[in-house]
Amino acid sequence: MAVTTLDAYFAAAPDWRGDVMRALHGLVLESAPGAASAIKWAQPVYSLGGPMIFIKFAGKHVTFGFWRGAALTDPDGLLEGDGVRMKHLKLRSAELPRAQLQAWIHEAVRLNAAHGDPTKK
Repeated sequence: MAVTTLDAYFAAAPDWRGDVMRALHGLVLESAPGAASAIKWAQPVYSLGGPMIFIKFAGKHVTFGFWRGAALTDPDGLLEGDGVRMKHLKLRSAELPRAQLQAWIHEAVRLNAAHGDPTKK
């Protein structure tokens, strides 16, 4: 059966990953007032003027990704991904770089406001 709620998705994650995803969820909602959250493409997605952030867990990490990640300010090269648009950060522990994540969330909101829905051509 497919997971249909964020709470169910977070509960399905073993060990520290569920807690990290709950913390990320709170950080997104705090940093992007008005953002909608839902399960889309089989993962939690946050939208404001179109999708901007996704979260998913894997074997040993949590992925925190951005639709416009390639356009985000990333002087330390922390974001990964080979695509021309999407980039992500792999979190491998419960320790969150909160200030950096919050800065990227704010920037993702501004980019969607300036450029519209990234899924529309």
